[in-house]
Amino acid sequence: MSDRQPATDLPAFGNDDPASAPPAGLQSATLGKYRILESVGRGGMARVYRAYHPQLDRYVAIKVLRSDLAEDAEFRARFQREARAVAALRHPNIVRVHDFDAQDDVCYMVMELLEGDTLKTRLNSYRLYGEQMPWGESIRVLLDILDGLAYAHSEGMIHRDLKSSNILLTRQGQAVIADFGIAQIVGGTQYTATGALMGTVEYMAPEQGRDGHSDARSDIYSLGIVLYEMLTQHPPFEADTPLAVLLKHVNDPLPPLRTCNPAIPEPLERVIRTALDKEPEARYQTAAEMRQALLEAAATAEIALPERISPPRAFTTAEAPSESVIVLSGSHRDQLAAADFADDDTDVTLNEKLSQAVAPASPETPAAQPPIARRENITGKAILTALGFVGVANLTALTLELSSARWSIFATGWPFEFLLCSAGLCLIMVATQCIWLFIPIVLIFGNGVLLSYSTLTGDWQRWSFLWVFELWLIAAAVLIPLLIYRRRPYARRFSRSAGIVLGIASGVLALLVAVLAAGASLFNALL
Repeated sequence: MSDRQPATDLPAFGNDDPASAPPAGLQSATLGKYRILESVGRGGMARVYRAYHPQLDRYVAIKVLRSDLAEDAEFRARFQREARAVAALRHPNIVRVHDFDAQDDVCYMVMELLEGDTLKTRLNSYRLYGEQMPWGESIRVLLDILDGLAYAHSEGMIHRDLKSSNILLTRQGQAVIADFGIAQIVGGTQYTATGALMGTVEYMAPEQGRDGHSDARSDIYSLGIVLYEMLTQHPPFEADTPLAVLLKHVNDPLPPLRTCNPAIPEPLERVIRTALDKEPEARYQTAAEMRQALLEAAATAEIALPERISPPRAFTTAEAPSESVIVLSGSHRDQLAAADFADDDTDVTLNEKLSQAVAPASPETPAAQPPIARRENITGKAILTALGFVGVANLTALTLELSSARWSIFATGWPFEFLLCSAGLCLIMVATQCIWLFIPIVLIFGNGVLLSYSTLTGDWQRWSFLWVFELWLIAAAVLIPLLIYRRRPYARRFSRSAGIVLGIASGVLALLVAVLAAGASLFNALL
């Protein structure tokens, strides 16, 4: 038996979506020995009901998997196999599966019913009230989850879909992992073999998005995203489409935590950076290793760890009065800084959406590659285009210079190389929408302009005061992206716009400098 008491009721979190009502076939129906009482939630893979077992006088949660899958004989076989493995897990930090079965076209799992809220709901509550989850409590949540994860990994079970909505914070002050094995049951190994994807892209490890491969280190990456989210109140990689988010996981550097919140202790930032390394070999290799690193980080930062997690705000206590109950619907939902923070259900149609994002324009167009395998088509093509642009420009200038002794572009026009490099980086910035490329672009472009002036005029004496502009360049190059990055919805738009403007300016000035240098050399040769 679990040391946690089954709940007699579930807190209501304001889900007034009519779509969450139970289907007519299960309203007041029975599944096996269980009487369905009410719907308590739904996601991309399943719907959850509160139910009652009369013989045992026990309330349970029943997760009913998607009915369209139950018609597949291969799915039913996988359901029986994987559900049996999940039901064998026995750990206080993993939701207990009591039973599983299939009735008619319904496959379902019977789980313990816990009082509490999800970590996602708790974080939304903090966001709504403009508060921050205490560092110690964030670490305590992770320590509990890592305990359960270490046990599951030792039993050969990988979660594959860890996220804040799959972490339950119980009334007894524990963090518990939910939905273990569900991603494997619904997705199946044959999906990953064909490159298809399912899951929640904000928490997906690069190798999951790139190759469809996941192991224990993929779960550690997802848990690193959860810790990042607890400390900054948003996941590190956000974009307008699932494909763009996955590409960020694969290609983009981790946004600095302390630009979002300078108070975040540096030891915790180091833990997150290790957990979120792009290469699985460079991450923590086991949950136990990450747990030990978290404990050491807490000790170094002198963070006091609570014995238990604070009670959910949905319960009336001295620490959390009843008026603090969080409701994420209607006008209350509009108060959130980003309402889509609450919309991170597992997406079983993810691969279809990613394919549509890169669908061929006509029947004659070749079929699209797997989405993340095409990441080179964005960043890679941009880099090759930039290199080609710089190479062709240099080859043209060299050809003109060698064609006649009167032409001498590189002698005085060599700073146009700076401007060419700036234009190339702008191409990459437009393609990747990485705002941090603004820093080298501004520095290279600014120096190219200053050096072009000095070489073309031969006036190097003015550097006695021109060096001051270097300080302004550095300040502008660093401060502008830092300020804009805080307003994430505008950061990508700024990156694209700034890349286009600076790219055009760099290209035009590079051509102008080369022409002026060639013209000056020709004029001197004729004198």
